[in-house]
Amino acid sequence: MSEARLVEPSEEFEASYGELVTEFVERKEMLIPIVLQYDAKDFKAYVQRLRDEAEGIGLPQGYVPASTFWLVDGGNELVGVAHLRHRLNSSLLSYGGHVGYGVRPTRRRQGYATLLLKLVLQRAKAMGIDRVLVTCDKKNLASARVIVKNGGVFDSEVPREGEEVIIQRYWITI
Repeated sequence: MSEARLVEPSEEFEASYGELVTEFVERKEMLIPIVLQYDAKDFKAYVQRLRDEAEGIGLPQGYVPASTFWLVDGGNELVGVAHLRHRLNSSLLSYGGHVGYGVRPTRRRQGYATLLLKLVLQRAKAMGIDRVLVTCDKKNLASARVIVKNGGVFDSEVPREGEEVIIQRYWITI
C-alpha cells in the first residue's frame, strides 16, 4: 500500500476501472461515489465528462463543480475512487458533503479508504477548502471510522428525505 497514489482520471486505467465497477455490481452494492454511476461505455467520453465536471462545464441541474480522483496501487490497479465537491449546495450540506469515496470490495480492510480520504483532504486544502464535510450512512461503521481517523468530528444526524436512512455528518478541519 505504501506505493499507492492519487491520480486524475485517465484512459490508461480503463480495464482496471471496469473491474472495480464489476466488483461492486457482482456484490449488489451501491456504486459510490456517484461518478461510478455515470455511463462509461465510451470511456474516453467518460473521462472527459469527469474533467469537464471539475471545470464546472456542462453540469446537470443541482450539481456543483467536483474533481474525481482515483487511488491506484503500485501495480496500477485502481483500488478506490473519490469525488471532491468544490463547494456545497443545500443538498450536499445535508446529505452528500464535500467528499464521496469508495474502495474496491476486494481491497477493503487494508487501509485504502483511510489513505484515499487523507490524500483527497490534501487536494481540498490545496484548492482552498479548509473545512470539509464528510457524510456516511449511520449503518456504515467502517466509513465512520475512516472519517474519524482523518480528523472527523461528529456534527449531527439527518434522515435522508423519503428513505429510512440516517446520514451522519462529520466536519474535518484541515
